[in-house]
Amino acid sequence: MFLRAIGRPLLAIVKQTTGIVGLDVVPNARAVLINLYTKTLKEIKAVPEDEGYRKAVETFTKHRLTVCEEEEEWEKIEERIGCGQVEELIEEAQDELKLIGKMIGFPHDRNAIQPKFLIDYNRVGSLGCS
Repeated sequence: MFLRAIGRPLLAIVKQTTGIVGLDVVPNARAVLINLYTKTLKEIKAVPEDEGYRKAVETFTKHRLTVCEEEEEWEKIEERIGCGQVEELIEEAQDELKLIGKMIGFPHDRNAIQPKFLIDYNRVGSLGCS
């Protein structure tokens, strides 16, 4: 009884290293990810609703946030999201927030710019990793 109630959290696996040079372990990665994904969903609202980029970001960010809220252990989060270690996911989420800041100031009038190639952002969410 004691081990089930008290000992279980104490027996959680503590990550010692990411195995990636320059990428330190984040002990509270789940909380950091939840914070970053929540912030991302808030910030992306500044991008026009009909933009494919916004739709893609909202789709994969909502999925990742749900996983982080449902799972307590970092191993389970990594396994369910399937896009690397939680520390890598943190870096991706931070980069996404920087990109959103740039997209907010980007002209969204499709006639104002002529893209050299088109990306179907509606498919990005179904591809898994961003």
